[in-house]
Amino acid sequence: MKLQPSLANLYAQVAEQLATNQKVCLGTILQARGSTPQVPGASAIFTADGLQTGTLGGGILEGDAAKKALESLTTQTSRLYRFELEADIDSPEGAICGGEVLVLLDAVPEKNRWAFEELQQSLRKRQAGLFTTRIEQSPDRIEIKRQWTEGGLDELMHREPQLIVPQLAEQSDELWQEWSFLEPVFPLPQLVIAGAGHIGQALAHLGHRLDFEVTVVDDRPEFANRDSLPEADDIVVKNIGEALRDFTISPDTYVVIVTRGHQHDGDALRACIRSEAAYIGMIGSRTKTALMHEQFLENGWASPEEWDRVHAPIGLDINSKTVEEIAVSIAAQLVQVRRRIHG
Repeated sequence: MKLQPSLANLYAQVAEQLATNQKVCLGTILQARGSTPQVPGASAIFTADGLQTGTLGGGILEGDAAKKALESLTTQTSRLYRFELEADIDSPEGAICGGEVLVLLDAVPEKNRWAFEELQQSLRKRQAGLFTTRIEQSPDRIEIKRQWTEGGLDELMHREPQLIVPQLAEQSDELWQEWSFLEPVFPLPQLVIAGAGHIGQALAHLGHRLDFEVTVVDDRPEFANRDSLPEADDIVVKNIGEALRDFTISPDTYVVIVTRGHQHDGDALRACIRSEAAYIGMIGSRTKTALMHEQFLENGWASPEEWDRVHAPIGLDINSKTVEEIAVSIAAQLVQVRRRIHG
């Protein structure tokens, strides 16, 4: 299944904006045919100033959606429309993908504020669920009703966003009376960074941008603070090994160990090497890694199979030198592993 973890961020943001009475228009691709830049479930938030976050695919499609969203916000009227991505190859602005998308623009999401709030509360508990959008269409208007149903991860893992349409809907727009769009929404994967130094700070920024829920752990409050880590979701100031032992590590947790020294790295690794983490990576030279490997096996802290799961030295080999380049190499490896798991 191709998961879209950014939906968790985007829908939670809708809930936050509605809580402050901000006017937003939520755009969603319900159906896609042929070659299109995005898939069903792709969503974006528009305001009176244009696109705020998310994407429907960019280019002329997104530009057209932004114009229609502004009109919908002005009139407080939601709309459902098809957009064809077919144009002459010589056209300076047309899209030549050859596909077609069905777009929903919800100009009054506050009517379903409670559904977004329930979704947000479930995600904070790291609970997945099904977000159902029912669209009731008449010749002159549409009504949108949303519902959040908290559900188990296993039963949702293999569900794709699904549009259910009435019979004969393909033959006449006038017969489109009720649509239902079902979206599985999952909490963001957790990125736990052990070490709030320069690399940890740079990686926290990238992890946030890459749709991870970022937790940074360090025992130094002068590094582990909101000024140094403005984009971290959670900051834990505590002994690093103890903090990781207390942390609930699931198959959707990615652990990056970038502490200030060999002993702290070892403590952090001992705390998580036998966990179900999707990813464990530790910074260090090949010499340091070899010595630690020998130590862990000799002391029975890990089996050869458990050690083989550890990415050490950490990151993809891009000949990185600077702090920022090292953080990019680690972030790229996190994306690589996440895509290998989720597609």
